[in-house]
Amino acid sequence: MDWPSLGIMLFLAAAGFAAAFIDSVAGGGGLIAVPALLMTGMPPDAALGTNKLGGTAAALTSSSAFLASGNVDWRTVRLLFPLSFAGALLGTETVHLLSPEFLRPLVIVMLGVILVYTLFKKKAAASPAGDVHLTRKALRLLVPAAFAIGFYDGFFGPGTGSFLLFAFLLAGYGYVGASGNAKMLNLGSNLSSLLMFLLFGSVQFGSGIILALFMIGGAWTGSRFAIKRGAAWIKPLFAAVTAILIGKQLWDLLIG
Repeated sequence: MDWPSLGIMLFLAAAGFAAAFIDSVAGGGGLIAVPALLMTGMPPDAALGTNKLGGTAAALTSSSAFLASGNVDWRTVRLLFPLSFAGALLGTETVHLLSPEFLRPLVIVMLGVILVYTLFKKKAAASPAGDVHLTRKALRLLVPAAFAIGFYDGFFGPGTGSFLLFAFLLAGYGYVGASGNAKMLNLGSNLSSLLMFLLFGSVQFGSGIILALFMIGGAWTGSRFAIKRGAAWIKPLFAAVTAILIGKQLWDLLIG
């Protein structure tokens, strides 16, 4: 196993903590982690695979915190988790056959819709996730969404946390409950993609272990912050991360 230099270790530690903190609250941690890995000179496929190692560790940490706090609807997540896992498995396999770049314009539009919805939506309910009684209509939304967003996470990735959180908001959850459920499904898609990247040999373990350790710390801190502060902080941070995601995708589209 090749370990990075001390300077790169410190850089990845800071980037991993910040990425996981933001991701556990509002999604979008890949905006920090993937560019940080690329800046170390890592090839793109290795950066994506190594990021999944850190992301899986972070998602496990934050989802455990949300679950312990009662802000995960386990009945619904138990149904949707295998769909997210299977979708990401197929998405990660597909990315080796097709270029995902054609999705970028569509992602910009979808993120724009999410941003407008977030800014103009009235305050979401603050009841615990387990108190939400889902209608069949909501399940008809969440079942295909879990598979499709899981596939998207394995195939392309940017904005996955935003899309998951948005889906649960539409289903009637408050911001904290939606965040908790989203992290559980994100755990499924991250784990699935990680297994595929391991199979393809696209994970650099030295950098990945450093990233994962500090992402665990960032995820624990961020999830506790989200649970304690609630929608008052999650909503504006979610809107800010979504806006940055839009800017990043537009920039990549224009300079590409």
